[in-house]
Amino acid sequence: MSSDQQNLARLLAGDNTAWSAFVERYAGLILSAVHRVIGLQGDAEDAAQDVFVRLCKDDFRLLRQYDPTRAGLGTWLTIVARSVAHDGIRRRRAPTVPIDDAPESALAVQPPVLPEKLKIPPDLLSPRQQLVLTMLYDQDMDVAEISTILKVDAQTVRSTHHKAMLKLRAHFKESGER
Repeated sequence: MSSDQQNLARLLAGDNTAWSAFVERYAGLILSAVHRVIGLQGDAEDAAQDVFVRLCKDDFRLLRQYDPTRAGLGTWLTIVARSVAHDGIRRRRAPTVPIDDAPESALAVQPPVLPEKLKIPPDLLSPRQQLVLTMLYDQDMDVAEISTILKVDAQTVRSTHHKAMLKLRAHFKESGER
């Protein structure tokens, strides 16, 4: 276990000196990452503080999600810092109006316009291709779910989907219809 991982384990166990060492070690990295995102648009120190608050919030919930097999701690912290900085910029851009002051028309919800269902000739696709397309698009299932249900490899589902799409593109390109 590396010294970073040992310090992180102590920090997550509630060791205040480990938190102080963590802040001291990574403050420059986080400040630099935040400053690259914010530039002259805001106060980088406040944004860096937001990163540390986010890291220790809810008993270090975000920090507990760090996976050393996927990235080094410095890389992961840079990504988190940039994400927090971007969130701060988006919050500042979006003007907020109290809901009571918003006009009723701004709160109206328009019903979604559903696209016209594609008419596929009955013998164009194989039964398996039709089934895979139905499960993907009509039932909004993902490839893993479909592969489990059909008891086939996920790559078989992807391949079947790809071949069906090629057939559909060729058919509709030839016919010129939608």
